[in-house]
Amino acid sequence: MSEIEIADKIICKDSKSFIIAEAGVNHNGSVELAKKLVDAAKEAGADAVKFQTFKAKNLVTKNARKAEYQIKNSGEESQYEMIKKLELSDDEFIEIAKYSENKGIIFLSSPFDEESVDLLNEIDIPAFKIASGEITNFPLLKNIAKKKKPVILSTGMSTIGEVEEALSLIEKYNDDIILMHCLTNYPAKKEDANLNVIKTLECTFKRPVGFSDHTSGIEMSVAAVALGSCVIEKHFTIDKNLPGPDHKASLEPQELSEMIKAIRNVEKGLGNGIKKPTSDEIKIKKLVRKSIVAKEDIAKGSILNEEMLDIKRPGTGIEPKYLNELVGRELIEDVKKDNLLKWNQLK
Repeated sequence: MSEIEIADKIICKDSKSFIIAEAGVNHNGSVELAKKLVDAAKEAGADAVKFQTFKAKNLVTKNARKAEYQIKNSGEESQYEMIKKLELSDDEFIEIAKYSENKGIIFLSSPFDEESVDLLNEIDIPAFKIASGEITNFPLLKNIAKKKKPVILSTGMSTIGEVEEALSLIEKYNDDIILMHCLTNYPAKKEDANLNVIKTLECTFKRPVGFSDHTSGIEMSVAAVALGSCVIEKHFTIDKNLPGPDHKASLEPQELSEMIKAIRNVEKGLGNGIKKPTSDEIKIKKLVRKSIVAKEDIAKGSILNEEMLDIKRPGTGIEPKYLNELVGRELIEDVKKDNLLKWNQLK
């Protein structure tokens, strides 16, 4: 499986998870709120903060209806009206990108139209994130792939065949691709998370796989890391009570921080997969394993039998698995009761 580099981060099966704090459109059209989101992502310990770049006129028709969760969270206005309020100008995105750089956090964004792809390329983002809704938008995929930057491809709402088609197109121009398992609903039901798809995508396409988590809480993201997710993306907001389509399904800064800490703790526990005792276990092993000891005082010249021997702690003598090899051997020196037998005491 390939290694992919985004800014100064290496992403592969054996690397620490690359954690993307998904600000999305939770800036509500405000640069100042966007900067607060950058600050919160950095403070929480995220590797990157990600926004969404679009022009409403290029993204949606004037009469397109909103998703049910969007209606619930932001009222009955049209999708176009909602998105237009959340649109940022090119200069504002440049400002946010520079602010992120100054704060020491990677700036990413998902483009939703050709104009936005070109803007983000001019900003020189280190990777492109492709949203789930664009997986069949081949002209957009082709444009992004031609930029020769790592691609993070979200696979929500898609079949394995559609993922394969999108990959086949991107691979013609660019082989640095990360796949993201995703469930496109806000919030998604935990019982629909189907985290084993992470393994399916990894085994099928032999590429790094991550998880874009739209469930509530942090459990699914932490579990995804335990299953081998190389990237975790999670929506966050300054305040869940702010108006807008995604705030209620997002983590607040403290929750984001808790998620990242939990992920880093899980990573510590994953290890390298080699089954061997730790240095601490080697010390404990001497105390809690057992050895072969004399059950009674045994005189020099005695031929050992099982009735003369016992098995007790500590584990610093002859291991019990060699008991049959001791039976029938002659002692060449006296051994007191409860003393450990040693190989050099046997003829």
